[in-house]
Amino acid sequence: MTTKLALIRQRYRPDGGAERFISRALERLGSQELEVTVITRKWQDQKGNFKVLTCNPTKWGRISRERGFARQVCQLLEQHHFDLVQSHERLSCCDIYRAGDGVHKVWLEQRKRILSPLQRKLLDLSPYHRYVCQAEKSMFESHRLKAVICNSHMVKEEILANFRLEPEKISVIYNGIDTEVFTPALRDQFRQKRREEMEFNDQEIVAIFVGSGFERKGLESAIRALSACEKPVRLIVVGTDKHLNHYQQLAVQLGVTVHWAGVQKDVRPYYAAADFLLLPTLYDPFPNVIFEAMACALPVITSKKCGGAELIKEGINGYTSDSLDITSIANAISELDHPERCLTMGDSARQTVEAYSLDQMGEQLTALYAHLLCRT
Repeated sequence: MTTKLALIRQRYRPDGGAERFISRALERLGSQELEVTVITRKWQDQKGNFKVLTCNPTKWGRISRERGFARQVCQLLEQHHFDLVQSHERLSCCDIYRAGDGVHKVWLEQRKRILSPLQRKLLDLSPYHRYVCQAEKSMFESHRLKAVICNSHMVKEEILANFRLEPEKISVIYNGIDTEVFTPALRDQFRQKRREEMEFNDQEIVAIFVGSGFERKGLESAIRALSACEKPVRLIVVGTDKHLNHYQQLAVQLGVTVHWAGVQKDVRPYYAAADFLLLPTLYDPFPNVIFEAMACALPVITSKKCGGAELIKEGINGYTSDSLDITSIANAISELDHPERCLTMGDSARQTVEAYSLDQMGEQLTALYAHLLCRT
């Protein structure tokens, strides 16, 4: 008997973490027993054995975009039969919610740390953020919701602390990584050529920052920490932001050499050119780049409000600190200003993530689906 599964994601961005999770999950979930349909405004990646339903209502602003999509998707679900509905958006009509964006309330609390008093007040008064928080509460406390998938234990604890939800409904399933696609062997294939293109020599220590939305990902802290180091460390930035000029000017002002790579469909050559990942994010449930970098044998410096910190063993495969503690981040960078230390810790990072395969992720997801279907 074929199980019909709907996966809901509003918009597709090639470098988006949720989109990459869905793409990887779809590769592992395809089978004769599982018929998958993606419901989205627009889906660019048509690879894989799954259907696509387009749901693209007119939008005039952020609230209209979120509310309109949620309303129309719920109407669409009434017209089609699905055994399970898994949403990556905050919808009250889903059976399973994957909390890939974490808890919006917690993100706002973290963001306030870098805002002025006036900006914090405006954030509290924002109709959009009020809508998202209310939609989140309605979904988590909905009687229809059968399960929540978290990609870190950090997010699980945040959900339990902020909403009335039974702990047994929450499953922690890490994203998983293809260790044959992201591999230390990339170093031999790409490192020298890519460094020459960026005008970095092979003796220089190079950090890599990967992610769009620089405020949230902590690029300013990364640049300031690099400027505080005694030895110069170069930086590769893969991603983009509407305030790109601000960060470029800050790097020039503080004397930090940065190669601005923009959004890349294939970030692997840049991992190969780097010595460690630097991601002092303000708040991130568990970015895929943590898995990717560690699989490429790069040690990681990240923040304690990043779900990926759960994989970090201090001084063994990376370091963690508060996202705004520039001195602590700079000290961690200084620990990695020796090529041999980066290689040793990178080997440990690779060993850490080898246990988190895509097959394991697929097995955990299908086991969850089977469990939920048995209860219906």
